[in-house]
Amino acid sequence: MELVSVLLSRAWRLTGLSDSTTDKRSRKMEEKALEVYDVIRTIRDPEKPNTLEELDVVTEKCVEVQELGDDEYLIIIRFSPTVPHCSLATLIGLCLQVKLQRCLPFKHKLEIYITEGTHSTEEDINKQINDKERVAAAMENPNLREMVEQCVTEPDD
Repeated sequence: MELVSVLLSRAWRLTGLSDSTTDKRSRKMEEKALEVYDVIRTIRDPEKPNTLEELDVVTEKCVEVQELGDDEYLIIIRFSPTVPHCSLATLIGLCLQVKLQRCLPFKHKLEIYITEGTHSTEEDINKQINDKERVAAAMENPNLREMVEQCVTEPDD
């Protein structure tokens, strides 16, 4: 048993995935996830005077960050609309996209999804909010752009 432990320990070191390296990476991803959460938690709901954090549409647990390369990250967000038939879920996803694109200081790829089972048309909305052309087209609509701006602008701005 001790021989197996020694061999595994050497294998981890050779691959560069020693416990301390893994711990450092894990801590770094947790810090990045908190940084992302700090950006999105203050987005205001399109219908209510509350933030997405206050309504539990986004939580710290809904943000996942994976390292893609040197200072490049994959950010995955799973948000939960307040009701299964929320007509503004696509707008919330658009607000998440816009605010993160504007505010994150590091290179990233972004994937935004509705938490499975929390919306009646989640598959369709997931496709829409992750389609760059649809997002760009939506932001060309002045009325929609104004709604997004109202949601993503900080109260101090």
